[in-house]
Amino acid sequence: MESRVTERLRLKKNADRRLKAGHLWLYSNEIDTQATPLKTFEPGSQAVIEAANGKAMGVAYVNPHSLICARVVSRDPNVRLDRSLLVHRLNQALGLRQRLFDKPYYRLIHGEGDLLPGLIVDRFDDVLVVQLNTLGMERLGEEVVAALDKVLSPRAIVFKNDSSGRRQEQLERQVAVVQGELPERVMVEENGVRFVVPVLEGQKTGWFYDHRANRAWLNRLVAGQRVLDVFSYVGGWGVQAAAHGAREVLCIDGSAEALGRVAENAELNGLAERVAVGEGDAFEALATLKAEGEQFDVVILDPPAFIKKRKDIPNGERAYSRLNRDAMRLLGRDGLLLSASCSMHLTAERLVECVRGAVRHQDRHGQIIYEGHQGPDHPVHPAIPETAYLKALGVRVFRD
Repeated sequence: MESRVTERLRLKKNADRRLKAGHLWLYSNEIDTQATPLKTFEPGSQAVIEAANGKAMGVAYVNPHSLICARVVSRDPNVRLDRSLLVHRLNQALGLRQRLFDKPYYRLIHGEGDLLPGLIVDRFDDVLVVQLNTLGMERLGEEVVAALDKVLSPRAIVFKNDSSGRRQEQLERQVAVVQGELPERVMVEENGVRFVVPVLEGQKTGWFYDHRANRAWLNRLVAGQRVLDVFSYVGGWGVQAAAHGAREVLCIDGSAEALGRVAENAELNGLAERVAVGEGDAFEALATLKAEGEQFDVVILDPPAFIKKRKDIPNGERAYSRLNRDAMRLLGRDGLLLSASCSMHLTAERLVECVRGAVRHQDRHGQIIYEGHQGPDHPVHPAIPETAYLKALGVRVFRD
């Protein structure tokens, strides 16, 4: 076992308040750089965090070149983030998932929510897909693999290191199988429906577990309905809707490759005759469908994040508003809209406002009958609002 952390990173006076409240991030302007100059720290190294009075508050890994210059990994100043602590955290996370789910398909590690900042691990039975999103975690890549191997002995481990967070930390893109051999098809089962997951070439880790509960809610309401799934990706929403009785589903996405996966997943579940696909820009596709007189009973909007940074908020809110307006135009007299946002900077209240404005623009009535969030395998850290990012509204849209 490695020795204890000896380097010290001291905070300015009163800069320890958020840390005392439970937060795990430290910003560069909170550091007493006269006592402990950031430029002396090797990027990715670990340090004991000290309050201004010298009291040790925990251990963090440090990136002196990042706005978030340190991320706390333990409140115990006598430990360090190594294989032993990784195994401990993995076992804690695994215990929770095994209580929540009866099959091995879930997010195993959700960064700060599981007290491992910068680390994402999605589990597809015996295949694990890992994202190392910070320099501190990047330096521990081999230890992460060893810890995962010890806890789960997976068939394969994939590094899917292509996130925007890595770019912010000046890390290179890396997508590779780092241990074992991938099966010909990596599978996931969600809400009783099976999917092929493109773990190497797909978005994020290849699948979005965070909407599992929201999809389960919608699945109960689609029997006999005509459904439009916008931003469908590989069919997580649309194929599940067909499997739960929707009479017809149209999946729209800008990626021909993703739509090929929709068709494959529909075929896999014996639903090919009820699932159609259409390639194109979402806004243009919605306009075309309206011009052609198409109408749907249910419209699903699960777009990518329109708001990635605070400066994007005005344009992003306009895009969400327009998207919801255009979608509602395609609903029949009494329809159902599932409107989602994964933009952390769009509050739940603002998404409701986008929906409200869209309802009034169509001179209709709206009833919010469901408010959903990310699933329990994406735990929210109570001191870090940024870990609560996903919103989903079920809205009945009807005329007098």
